[in-house]
Amino acid sequence: MTQLKTGQTAPELGINDQNGKEISVGDLKGKKTVLYFYPKDDTPGCTAESCNLRDNYEALLKAGYRVLGVSPDNEVKHQKFIAKYDLPFDLLADVDQEVCERYGVWVEKNMYGRKYMGVARTTFLIDENGLIEEVITKVKTKDHTSQILK
Repeated sequence: MTQLKTGQTAPELGINDQNGKEISVGDLKGKKTVLYFYPKDDTPGCTAESCNLRDNYEALLKAGYRVLGVSPDNEVKHQKFIAKYDLPFDLLADVDQEVCERYGVWVEKNMYGRKYMGVARTTFLIDENGLIEEVITKVKTKDHTSQILK
């Protein structure tokens, strides 16, 4: 699986948000986008990351960004996660991991000697033209916004 690089065109999305509306990469054109991939709704690290983006949402908007989260969770789980933590942005349901594959974040992981496939926590900053401006692979879940706005 190849990791995407700065300057490449962002791959297609073509998956639904929490309300069942399909979001395509064409929907991203015209505005900068924070596209963050995370393993699972309502887990400690993913909650910390999402809440950090929520708490700094106004600063991200002021910098010209829209925020979209992507995980393998389904629309209903996303709705519950959004409601529980009052998240002001959309979450995309990549239940078949197709988008994770396209973005190179569906990887083999190892926990306590057990190997399994999962999402490598990664954020892509995408410019107004759909090009990848930056790839953040060492995400600080509790201080992610500062990595984006540095």
